[in-house]
Amino acid sequence: MPQDGVIRVEDLLRSPALQLRLIAGEPGVSRRVAWAHVSELEDPTPWLFGSEMIMTTGIAIPGSAGRQRAYLERLDDAGVACLAVSEQLFVPPLTKAFLAAAGERGFPVVEVPIAVPFMAISQEVAAAVQVDTGQRLNAQLQVFGAVRWLAAGNLSTQEIFARLERLSGYRLYACTTRRGPLLDGVPVPPPDQARLIPGTPTSPPTVPGGYVLPVSGPRGTAGYILAMETAGAAPAGVSVVQHIATVAALQLSMQAHEREMLRREGAETLTEMLRGVLDEAIVARRLAVHGFPAGARLVLAIVRPKDPGASCDTVVDALAQGRFPQLVLRQEEELYVLIPDDRAARAALAASDTITGASLPFRAGAPLGVARREAQWAIARAVESGKNMISYGDDRTGRWLTSESADLQALVDDVLRAVIDYDDAHGGDLLPTIRIWLEHDRQTDKAAQALHIHPNTLLYRVRRFEQITGRSLTSTEALAETWLALRAAATLPSR
Repeated sequence: MPQDGVIRVEDLLRSPALQLRLIAGEPGVSRRVAWAHVSELEDPTPWLFGSEMIMTTGIAIPGSAGRQRAYLERLDDAGVACLAVSEQLFVPPLTKAFLAAAGERGFPVVEVPIAVPFMAISQEVAAAVQVDTGQRLNAQLQVFGAVRWLAAGNLSTQEIFARLERLSGYRLYACTTRRGPLLDGVPVPPPDQARLIPGTPTSPPTVPGGYVLPVSGPRGTAGYILAMETAGAAPAGVSVVQHIATVAALQLSMQAHEREMLRREGAETLTEMLRGVLDEAIVARRLAVHGFPAGARLVLAIVRPKDPGASCDTVVDALAQGRFPQLVLRQEEELYVLIPDDRAARAALAASDTITGASLPFRAGAPLGVARREAQWAIARAVESGKNMISYGDDRTGRWLTSESADLQALVDDVLRAVIDYDDAHGGDLLPTIRIWLEHDRQTDKAAQALHIHPNTLLYRVRRFEQITGRSLTSTEALAETWLALRAAATLPSR
């Protein structure tokens, strides 16, 4: 019997007392055996930890080739070390498909003589792993000390998990349910192991070569810890990995608390920036605290849920997962978000269940009044068009307009004032009707559908607009003038 507390399939095959015979899967005889257990279930995997030798009289083994192969693959995928079948009892004929799968996977299948009781195998394995059990208990006690490291606060997440790796004998990875980064400083699973991350938290913990366990977060399962055995190390077992997942959940909770404190500070800063009560030096210092690069150009966005009563949490989560600097201010159902002028950060804003309007980029420290009006205009256009996100710069006509509010107001008054007054007096919709009609390139059917009115109703409103303004929209000059006036009206603050 090995003296290092680790017994392998090949050690059991060499035991003269057991007289085991290898049937298939010779490439896997170096697999470690942590326990020997009798099971007559066709699928015992939900109750396994991994590295077991499963012993059966044959009742568990199906008769058909397809089900036999599936049975073996289930055991192997769950990390079972070996299958031991009893000679001359209830074992059906082992099919070529079953034996081929054992060879392909290097999954040992051994035969137990009828004269050798399963208890003899269990006793030999138990005696061999006795030393290993003591090592695992010691590792567990030391890993439990990780809670003290968290409380002390003098170690980074990366340092804590480096210690846990040395104590547990596993290479540790952490990821979200979408396989993105979960904890600062802890790597995500490499591409060849990302497939081991399950689709549901209730999946069995055992995977080939290790374990995968869920990590709880404020809104359910936040991600997973993947623990893969390290070559030359003594793995401490699933109990230790479960505790590591608990440590990860505590660390995640602490990070969430820190981020919430920063978010509140950021909301206060953004409120004061919108009010214009901070000088440039203070703005620069506060932005630096929140991770904004010095001298970065900024974008102000307004985010609104598509459905009433929904939230914009998906956008907040996307920005947090992308590690983008951000200031977020919640105002009723809308979010005001300040981010760097970065393509990836903009993409994180464009969540499928929200509507976003973004300003033009501007320098840090500049007053936010203009950026706020631009974002308000952009989100209004996004709502009307049904698009997820529109930036103020997407309006190509706007670049030809003056930046002087008085000139813009004069253009609006000259072209549109009579219609604005008519709408105010009669509760009419002439102005928004004309704007949406022009935005749909005067395609009456599409514009009517967007307005939820009959095309004839739309055409009546167009004629009424022409009567009130004295401008025929069949004239190129009148059409251009009306379009510029509508763009100017959208730029001016609402009154």
